[in-house]
Amino acid sequence: MPDPQPNTPSFPATPAAWPTVAIPGQPAPSTPASPEPPADEPDPAPVSEGEHVLADLREEIKRFVVMPSEEALTAVTLWVAATHLQTAWQHAPRLAVVGPAKRCGKSRLLDVVTETVHAPLITVNASPAAIFRSITAKNPPTLLVDEADTLFGTLKAAERNEDLRGLLNAGHQRNRPTLRVTGPEHTPVAFPTFAMAALAGIGDLPDTIMDRSVVIRMRRRAPGETVAAFRTGRDTPALHALRDRLSAWLHPLHATAMSMEPVMPVEDRAADTWEPLIIVADLAGGQWPALARTTCSAMTAHEAGQDEDAGLRTRILVDIRRVFTAEGDPATLRTGRLIQQLNADPEAPWAEYSAQGLTPRGLQLLLKDYGISSANHRFPGGTQAKGFARNQFLDAWARYCPAQEPAPAAATVGP
Repeated sequence: MPDPQPNTPSFPATPAAWPTVAIPGQPAPSTPASPEPPADEPDPAPVSEGEHVLADLREEIKRFVVMPSEEALTAVTLWVAATHLQTAWQHAPRLAVVGPAKRCGKSRLLDVVTETVHAPLITVNASPAAIFRSITAKNPPTLLVDEADTLFGTLKAAERNEDLRGLLNAGHQRNRPTLRVTGPEHTPVAFPTFAMAALAGIGDLPDTIMDRSVVIRMRRRAPGETVAAFRTGRDTPALHALRDRLSAWLHPLHATAMSMEPVMPVEDRAADTWEPLIIVADLAGGQWPALARTTCSAMTAHEAGQDEDAGLRTRILVDIRRVFTAEGDPATLRTGRLIQQLNADPEAPWAEYSAQGLTPRGLQLLLKDYGISSANHRFPGGTQAKGFARNQFLDAWARYCPAQEPAPAAATVGP
């Protein structure tokens, strides 16, 4: 019989840790905490189909055309998308693609736009009557006019195409039909004009069209700037696929788009023109809302600087206020003294306004639109002379060049 084995204690494979013991005069030791599992990082926000399709459209435009700026590229992208929701808009913005000379990429950009907008209607050499009959209220086309300078570039051409200019102006806003007499009974018929339109040409278009447009100022490619060649048979299928994606994304959002009133960075007609583009950006989400508003602000500010006549009419108000201030804000100021001070300013354009500088006649013309004109006034010493009363300018100053409010003083922080 085998000898019995002695009773031996069994030990775990890993020795148990001794319990912590407090040592007098020292802080109590802490028990090591078990490591917590890392917190799950939040999932990134999903990218919407709107963001995807706008980004893809932007890249396609960039592939074929060297745009003058990133803002111009963003504007064209949003304008093309906006054509797919025309019946949701109150205003139909025009896209004015202009350049100083040939070979600036205007026609190439119009090629890409044509294949991606909603229901393109090419209007080269089309009569206004044909265009009137092509625009429908329920599903307006997108009008596309190349070589617009041949229509409006000279006074005679502009006179011949006054009906087309009127159509383009009226069609910027909903419910502005044109009336024509038709049929053997000479019945007056109202034809709808509301439709988005893109026009490309050398030089600026008529002011009334430019004022209703998102303006893209093209330029020739610099050495080293390259683009892909555009081939209709090869490249239009991809562009048509983008067009269909835009339609599929935007059409279900029609009611939503109609009800939106976005915060706009501009006012008045500029806000009317840019609102459809801003709404499209808001529908897409992501970076597009901020990008669209930055683009709108930059491009409208640039165009405001392009209107030289309007700029001078505002500048004269600012400089007249400066002269009145320098003279101690008198109730009246002689025309001769006012003109003398305006022409004497080396930073102002008035000394070179004409061969004689700014003249009384030139001043009258600049102030005509504000309803301000000189009149006979009595001056100290009992003499009478032509001049201006300061209160004649108060309304125009407040409306067109309000004085800058002084910046608030920084708060003093006590000791």
